[in-house]
Amino acid sequence: MPTVNLEALDLSALLCSRVCHDVISPVGAIVNGLEVLEDDQDESMRDFALDLIRKSARQASARLQFVRIAFGAAGSAGASIDLADAEKVSRGMFADDKTQLAWSAPQALFPKNKVKLLLNLVMIATQAIPRGGLIDVTVSGDGDAPTLLLKAKGSHARIPPHVEALMAGTSETGTVDAHGILAFYAGLVARAAGMGVSFTIEGDTVTIRAEPAAAEPAAEPAQPSDGESPDTALA
Repeated sequence: MPTVNLEALDLSALLCSRVCHDVISPVGAIVNGLEVLEDDQDESMRDFALDLIRKSARQASARLQFVRIAFGAAGSAGASIDLADAEKVSRGMFADDKTQLAWSAPQALFPKNKVKLLLNLVMIATQAIPRGGLIDVTVSGDGDAPTLLLKAKGSHARIPPHVEALMAGTSETGTVDAHGILAFYAGLVARAAGMGVSFTIEGDTVTIRAEPAAAEPAAEPAQPSDGESPDTALA
């Protein structure tokens, strides 16, 4: 399968498109609510509009806080991010959603790229259960060698199409679009963090596991041929 070669400008453009996709709906709802306040004097409609604005503003803020860590340079002053912050922004993402979130992780600072990988895998897990359900996140081990385990359970669960190939940096066409950029970027982050990611499915549950990638085996030293002493072979 061809390797995806993506220029830095194209990567940034696709990630920006992804962020816009995530926030355009609640921002549009805020605009609609403001138009109702301007044009409609009916008290019940104005109450409805105010409720819509409040809910949509919270949703837009939660999504921006999430992608700020998942895609951005949040906490760039240091090399670590608090897992408590990752939990907070993840719960904000699901506050008004059809998907519930269970979270079990130590209260600790973890390397930035490992936390970014965790949040990107949370987003991929939501794609695994398109009709909603439960995402159970468990983080074990320390920051140097953690295990990230996500179980997405729900009706019509499936491993998202092409996600494994895109995370490996490949695709059938050798290209990636705005729909696939999340998986491709997650693969970049995983490799930067030295983590390997695997997907399995059993019944209505998709399991995503990320753990330290196995080190490449060291090359064996050349053996002298028959009749040669080790000293002669090195001469």
